[in-house]
Amino acid sequence: MKQVSLNNVVKTYDKQTTVLHNINVTIEAGEFFVLVGPSGCGKSTMLRMIAGLEDITAGEMYIDEQVVNDLPPVKRELSMVFQNYALYPHLTVAQNISFGLHAKKMSKATIQQRVEDVAKTLQLTAYLTRKPRELSGGQRQRVALARAIVSDAKICLMDEPLSNLDAKLRTHMRAEIKQLQRKLGITMIYVTHDQIEAMTMGDRIMILHEGEIQQIGKPIDIYNYPANPFVATFIGSPPMNIAPATIRADGFFIDEQFILPNEMNERFTKHHTLVMGIRPEHITHIKTKNAHPLPITLRNIELLGTETIISFAVGTHTWHARMPGQWALDVGQHLTVYLPSDAFYYYDAQTGELLKKATIVGHFERLGDL
Repeated sequence: MKQVSLNNVVKTYDKQTTVLHNINVTIEAGEFFVLVGPSGCGKSTMLRMIAGLEDITAGEMYIDEQVVNDLPPVKRELSMVFQNYALYPHLTVAQNISFGLHAKKMSKATIQQRVEDVAKTLQLTAYLTRKPRELSGGQRQRVALARAIVSDAKICLMDEPLSNLDAKLRTHMRAEIKQLQRKLGITMIYVTHDQIEAMTMGDRIMILHEGEIQQIGKPIDIYNYPANPFVATFIGSPPMNIAPATIRADGFFIDEQFILPNEMNERFTKHHTLVMGIRPEHITHIKTKNAHPLPITLRNIELLGTETIISFAVGTHTWHARMPGQWALDVGQHLTVYLPSDAFYYYDAQTGELLKKATIVGHFERLGDL
């Protein structure tokens, strides 16, 4: 297991376009670390810099205690899994897995043993003599994984490896990759644009936007305490309901629509406007203490079996509510939902700084002995 550290790392193209700004992060040895963000945010560029496939414009990168800015990829003792698998179509599965081992001048017996061991781990033993075209998408993905881990590298980089798979197979492969990382104890750095992958796989995640770090932390902490409106709307499905609000003496207004009474006059005296946010699961159909009624007209209904997601207008914004169970509702129907005042997040409208976090958040419940 090895630690990876980036200190004030910058990446600029043509001395004009900066794609990564002062990246500071330490990825701990044995950690499953996920880089997540929208397309073009710089996450794949950062991964390629760690791999040595892109030069570092400024700053320093360490693997353990060694500065590796000028170290070629072959000497960084890491492996990489690409989005398109990068398998050789004319080679068998066994030959694809062992391809990189021949350059290390290992004996044939050692190479064969390693291939057999990793094939057993990834349930590929029955496919060793097949060509990639004879495999399914999930099997090809496992071959790419096998080739990455057979080298016994202590760091494994993955660049959106599941994006070409269907939804059911992605779910299965997420669990497989996570279990494999735990079993091998390697440091895994994983790039994805899918916030569900980030939430379910990462020990910690780093959210990038326009080349800048937005937040780093455990997935559940980021979900419960998003640092700014971008993180709030990026993590979560449906995303957090969010909108700019005007503060008046009698309450908070979104596009002149009354939302909540202003119970914190003193706290927000310096702010005329701010950004308010509330998670869909915190909007309820049940009147509770400190919950303000909001009459709505349904724009859309999604029946998902275990829950129903409704959409409605708040001013010019579309908000969502997640309601447990199955609800017989119709588009255009009028009803009242309730907004708990302590479920709102408040952000500075100019800087995006979190001014007040919600006090209604999830909490861990532990099962007793079964």
